[in-house]
Amino acid sequence: MRDENGACPLCGGRKEAGRTRVSFDLEFGVVVVRHVPALVCDQCGENWLEDRVAEQLEALVRRARENHPVVEVADWDEMGKAA
Repeated sequence: MRDENGACPLCGGRKEAGRTRVSFDLEFGVVVVRHVPALVCDQCGENWLEDRVAEQLEALVRRARENHPVVEVADWDEMGKAA
C-alpha cells in the first residue's frame, strides 16, 4: 500500500496501511466484506482501495448478483483460502 504523498485529499491527514469494512447494497441483498486492506486516513478515517483489491471485490459482487443472497458476510483473509 503506497501513496505518492501520503496526504489525505479530504482533510490533510496521513494515509496509512490498514483495514476497513466494505459493503454493497445490491437491492435484493447486501454483501459485507470485513478486514479489507486499504489506505486509511489517521484523522478522518476515509479509506482508499488499491486496484487489485477493488477488482477482487468486484468479482465477489458479480458472484453475489448471480446467487442472489439476502445477506452475505465475507472476511477478506478467508476469501483467498476458499478460492
